[in-house]
Amino acid sequence: MKSLSIAGLMLLGLFLVACNASKDSEVQSEQSEQSTEMALTNKEKAIALIESLENGDQTPVSYINPQKYIQHNLAVGDGLEGFGAVMANAPADGFNAKVVRAFEDGNFVVLHTEYDFFGPKVGFDVFRFEDGLIVEHWDNLAEITPPNPSGRTQLDGTATIVDLDKTAANKQLVQGFVTDILMNGETDKLTNYISTEEYLQHNSAVADGLDGLGAALAYFAENGLVMEYEKVHTVIGEGNFVLTVSEGKFGAGDHVSYYDLFRIDNGKIVEHWDVIETILPESEWKNTNGKFGF
Repeated sequence: MKSLSIAGLMLLGLFLVACNASKDSEVQSEQSEQSTEMALTNKEKAIALIESLENGDQTPVSYINPQKYIQHNLAVGDGLEGFGAVMANAPADGFNAKVVRAFEDGNFVVLHTEYDFFGPKVGFDVFRFEDGLIVEHWDNLAEITPPNPSGRTQLDGTATIVDLDKTAANKQLVQGFVTDILMNGETDKLTNYISTEEYLQHNSAVADGLDGLGAALAYFAENGLVMEYEKVHTVIGEGNFVLTVSEGKFGAGDHVSYYDLFRIDNGKIVEHWDVIETILPESEWKNTNGKFGF
């Protein structure tokens, strides 16, 4: 048990962000911290913020713009007050958070994270930065499940970023896959996008390869279930990793947010992870920003 709760540490951090230092020693300390922050990339700041949920470090709270923090997690209030409210309800020994993948595209940073708060979860977090500070946050969360039929988990697999010069082409490829296959159902075009030699699947219910994907689609059709992609809200990528955020219906017709992460190699999709989250009814929203708004 920690002597001071994570909630207490984080709330103290929020207080420090809101206050202006008045003493010379405090000014010098603040200038030193700012110099350190300037040396960090946006990706490093986002990772530090998420990992502070576990380690209790107060510094990463200062990477959030206290005057502008737009929250798209509909179960969390807007701004720093909403962030503080989450931390105030943290268990006494804090949350667990391990960032497995991280990449950035312009002002956006994407994190793929293993969490343990109120149960083990897998999540994608997207942060938008302005002038080095976080001003907006989106996420998708789901429960951790047993390995899929191919023995893969929701988080294992390749994490190394390569092919930075192919970012634009890879984003275009993934955009085409989601549009042609997932939105328009043009399954005859599958091999235009997915490798026939290697397709590693991390969805908890789907096996590797085109056969695994085909079997999953057939199961949905035979059981009157739906997997409808109605709109792609954004495509974010760096090198061989591309994330799409989409809106649609799933299962019995629930209104959902789809976060799909793809790894591309030699112009074909070779690996896939996803998190599907049911969107809360508007009556339960704790902010008015909506789930998307990219």
